[in-house]
Amino acid sequence: MYIIDSPSQDAYFNIALEEYLLYKYPTQDIFLLYVNAPSIIVGKFQNTLAEINLDYVEKQNIKVVRRMSGGGAVYHDLGNLNFSFHTLLGGNDFMDFSKFTEPVIRLLNELEVPAKLEGRNDLLVDGKKFSGNAKLARNGKMIQHGTILFNSEMSVLGDALKVNPLKFVDKAVKSNRARVTNLAPYLPEGMITDDLKELLIEEMLDLNEGAVIYQLTEEDKKGVEQLIEEKYKTWDWNFGFSPKYNFKNAKKIPAGFIEVHLDVERGGQIEKAKIFGDFFASKPIEEFEEMLVGKNHDINELNAFFKTIDLTGYFGKVTKDEIIELFK
Repeated sequence: MYIIDSPSQDAYFNIALEEYLLYKYPTQDIFLLYVNAPSIIVGKFQNTLAEINLDYVEKQNIKVVRRMSGGGAVYHDLGNLNFSFHTLLGGNDFMDFSKFTEPVIRLLNELEVPAKLEGRNDLLVDGKKFSGNAKLARNGKMIQHGTILFNSEMSVLGDALKVNPLKFVDKAVKSNRARVTNLAPYLPEGMITDDLKELLIEEMLDLNEGAVIYQLTEEDKKGVEQLIEEKYKTWDWNFGFSPKYNFKNAKKIPAGFIEVHLDVERGGQIEKAKIFGDFFASKPIEEFEEMLVGKNHDINELNAFFKTIDLTGYFGKVTKDEIIELFK
């Protein structure tokens, strides 16, 4: 087994690293640990915009990254330790999460934390969730990864994942907002995330005969960076990959009440747009609706587009910022 402590706190890097290792070492067992700076990691089959508070995320410079596995969206920050097991699919039961959460539970129990696996894939303490786990199978291997809330900023977690459920209608996987807690209050005073990481590394070295610490090479880092640029940093993967959905938003602004309805295809492209309201304008709103068709439901792309047209012709005395808010 290779035990890898990622040298990066960049969510793009660490989520891309999981895929890189999957193909670079197709038969090697791997235990990967990493800590991400503030970021939201979205499940593969989720509608990203329906899982995040976009305004808050942008203002706080929180990265949004889609992972390869299913499940719900999770918030990562420096008070959050993430672990990832890579093994041959072989005879492992894909739906059994206990095998690869057992080392975590055993270590925490040794530290007198009453942690246990409950339900299908959650680790709880005193009835509150501190770890969610997800899986994927690809290239003959299975990856199970999870997050451990150690001393995460709970208020940021709540704000970053707080969305208006009335804006989106789709069949994408929804995140389960269970009651969550940090582990720090249950652990010895003064213990930090890095201490828990080191204990987990020691645990895995003891449990796995022949396990070695593996340092990423420059070739590895370049391979991960290439994957970041080609996939994990792109709007197409993080937002556009979302399943088909319907979007609705309405606001009262000085020019009047405006309500926006969008039908968005998989890939993030607007298929149909309808706009209602009590505003006054000199140009037919149908013309504006038609111009939206074929555009991506990407705030940056729409923002750039709105700069090129006279919005007052369609909505009366409005600003670009007032209109762009309707599409968030």
